[in-house]
Amino acid sequence: MKNYMKLEIAAISENESFARSAVAAFALNLNPSLSELSDIKTAVSEAVTNCIVHAYKGKRSPENKIFIDCRAEAEQGEGVLHIDVTDFGCGIENLDEAMQPFFTTLSPNERAGMGFTIMQAFTNSFSARSVKGEGTTISMIKKIGAGGKEELNA
Repeated sequence: MKNYMKLEIAAISENESFARSAVAAFALNLNPSLSELSDIKTAVSEAVTNCIVHAYKGKRSPENKIFIDCRAEAEQGEGVLHIDVTDFGCGIENLDEAMQPFFTTLSPNERAGMGFTIMQAFTNSFSARSVKGEGTTISMIKKIGAGGKEELNA
C-alpha cells in the first residue's frame, strides 16, 4: 500500500494541534502502536512550532504558510511514514549550529532550544535543508511495525 497526503496551513499557533492530529490520523492506516503514534505527534508538533516561532518569528500573516507532505508505505505488517514540513520563512543561517541541543536564537528564558533534538529522538531518520531568506524543510521518517505488540507485552 502506498498513500500520500498534502496539507497547507497558516503558520499560526492554533494550527499546531490540527497538524499534529491530521498527520496522526493519516498514519493510522499503517496500524501504529500508541507509542509510535505518540512519537509521530510529538515530532510533528515540534516541527510546526519551530516554523511558527522561528521561521516567521511569531508574526501573523495570511502569507505565512506551512506545507506538510506525508507518504505512507506498508508491506507485510510493517510501514514507513515519511513526513516533510516546509516553511517559507527566514531560513536558518547556520544549520549545524541550530542542530545543537539548547541552541536558540531567542532568549533562553523563552525557548529551550530542543526542537531539532526532540524531532530526532522521536523519529528513525531526520534531516533539515534550509536556505537563508527562503525557508526550511524538515524531513522525518518513522518506521511502523509493532502494531501494538509492544504495549501488550509491557
